[in-house]
Amino acid sequence: MEYIRQSISDDEELIHVAQFHWMYVFIALFNIVFSIIIAIIILIAGIKLGPLLVGGSPASGNFMSDLAGLHPGIKILSFIVLLMGLLKFAQMMIIKATTEIGVTDIRLVYKRGLVARAVGEINIDRVEGVNVIQGILGRLFGYGRVMVRGMGVGEVILPPIAQPIRFKKAIEHARTKAKRKNNMPVDPND
Repeated sequence: MEYIRQSISDDEELIHVAQFHWMYVFIALFNIVFSIIIAIIILIAGIKLGPLLVGGSPASGNFMSDLAGLHPGIKILSFIVLLMGLLKFAQMMIIKATTEIGVTDIRLVYKRGLVARAVGEINIDRVEGVNVIQGILGRLFGYGRVMVRGMGVGEVILPPIAQPIRFKKAIEHARTKAKRKNNMPVDPND
């Protein structure tokens, strides 16, 4: 929220700030759990099937001694799988920590980036339409993506956020407020 608060002008009002849904963190954590399970399966398969494929003594029954005698290639493969899960988790958490999405009465702001910053802004009066994209889990747990179409901008698809319907309503509220501010006719359907 730091960028949005810093970039708001004196006559601009912050209407809504989107938050990532807890399901995003759950999926990130699932990457770690899944990689641990796959790494353990690789190690167990290496212990059980290694002697048959490479030759050598069969498993002794002591997991630690069998693990110590395991081929280094299998240990490295297991470590790489574990590392990939951890890196995916870290990537998702960095995206969550460095993404800001907000609506003011003048513009929609979508900021991404840790070191390099990428900011997309659409003036509220240039927003052509807002669509909510929710799958079955999104409907059940209350998260989804919001697709904003702007005149001359194209489509901006936001990452999965909590309460996407509320975010859409905030954009519609900002559009109505901007029309009233500019003394434009307000459509009752907005």
